[in-house]
Amino acid sequence: MPRFGPIALAAALVAPLLLAGCASDDAEGGASDEELAAAEIPATVDPETTLTIGTPEAQVALELSGLIDEIPFTVEWANISGGPQCSEAFRANALDVCSAAEIPSIHAHWTGLDTKLVATQFRQDPVEHPIYQLGVAPGADVDSLEDLRGKRIAFSPGQAQGALVLRVLDAAGLTTEDVELVEIPSTGDVYPTALGNGEVDVAPLGGVNIRRYLEQYGPDGGTTFHHGLRDDPTHLWVPTSAVSDPQKAAAIREFIGLWARALTWADEHPEEWIQGYYVEDQGLSTEDGEYLVEQNGHPEFPADWSGAIERQQQTIELLAAELDRESFDAGTLFDRRYETVAADAIADAEGGGS
Repeated sequence: MPRFGPIALAAALVAPLLLAGCASDDAEGGASDEELAAAEIPATVDPETTLTIGTPEAQVALELSGLIDEIPFTVEWANISGGPQCSEAFRANALDVCSAAEIPSIHAHWTGLDTKLVATQFRQDPVEHPIYQLGVAPGADVDSLEDLRGKRIAFSPGQAQGALVLRVLDAAGLTTEDVELVEIPSTGDVYPTALGNGEVDVAPLGGVNIRRYLEQYGPDGGTTFHHGLRDDPTHLWVPTSAVSDPQKAAAIREFIGLWARALTWADEHPEEWIQGYYVEDQGLSTEDGEYLVEQNGHPEFPADWSGAIERQQQTIELLAAELDRESFDAGTLFDRRYETVAADAIADAEGGGS
């Protein structure tokens, strides 16, 4: 299994960027940032407008809540999620909207794929309700970030978990030279298995893998602990060509509002959400669903993106230093015409107005 020194680490991180960059010329561009910011989004949507949307979790929330019937345009749903899949679909001009964490839009910028973030969701009490916890292998003797020095840490270049590892090392006052990064993809139950088999000492675990790892390997000494950092941003992500089209821009605005309302509905109806999404759609047990609902925390949709942009800037600078890439202004990733749409939709639904 490959290990990373400083040079190998940079090569591993750059490789997916170079591969993606080979296809970047195939992606349609959109308006310039100045033109986009000045363009007014139409007040109404032509019902003949079609968006291809890849937000599987939100799709289920829209269906269960009945809000799907309020969509005022045509939707073609795509079973696509995560940065790599969304990026490929954007390049093929086959997707208009997807859900992604903060890393994919940064990598897209570096590979010439022109995209924008049009909605932002965080978790209330994000440090208490992180997306990931750090899993510790039996016998690894790690209880805090300070104990990471010299440890073998699972690392997935170009994914949210990989960026979290770099952020954790930074918070601990460590560099990639102070640990041994082990390249392992973060799909499925690969990380829990790697921990349990002693292939790595530490790995970021998310979702039901946290619970299952403790159930399976806890008796042998496997543990988890909170990293103490905010790891919760989720965005709606679009190719700039989509928001450059006036009717698609209007349809995206309507979808953002319904997306925020649907996720809020799911939070406020945990029993229906557990049964409809975790059990019937995802094939998990009721107990798994209850655990995930308890861990998730409540969604919030900021009407001011200044904090989100500042966080994105910090991430850009951290990754740029590791990748030997050029830093850039995080604000260019956001289409701030949509800044208050989600928050306004929640306020209107609650009778609070804009």
